[in-house]
Amino acid sequence: DTAFRQSPVEVENATGTMMSMTSSPPATPTGVQTDQDGLILPKKLINPCMENTDRKELHRELKFNARIGKSVLNQKSELQRAYDKQKERHAAAEQHSPDAEIVGGIPGLKGELGRVIMERAQKHEAAAQKQDQEDAEERQYVNPEYLNVRAKLRTAHANN
Repeated sequence: DTAFRQSPVEVENATGTMMSMTSSPPATPTGVQTDQDGLILPKKLINPCMENTDRKELHRELKFNARIGKSVLNQKSELQRAYDKQKERHAAAEQHSPDAEIVGGIPGLKGELGRVIMERAQKHEAAAQKQDQEDAEERQYVNPEYLNVRAKLRTAHANN
């Protein structure tokens, strides 16, 4: 009979109607921090990128090289530098070669299109020169009647 007897607090907990003042809050898992009200405090999340050991080693090496003044960003082998220099020289030579002549103000026009453009430009220049020559000839030829009228006007104007 005494073995089956329960205390009044246990009876209330079993029925779920009333909590006892002597019961403690539920236990929290280990490693979890709570505040005075029993709320779980947030903790800083772990950034896997920042925790990566390879990244840490690389960052440490970069800081060390920056401290001693060594440039690690423009590191090329001698062979790679020579190859790059040769490519630059080849590109410059191609750009200044006689094959890449400037046609009609447009660099690099070659072949049939370049030839046709050059012919049309020459024809246009020849026509412009011919027109200039005709204008010059017309200026040289002066009508004698024009000269007589002009001379009369000068004398009439000078008398007044």
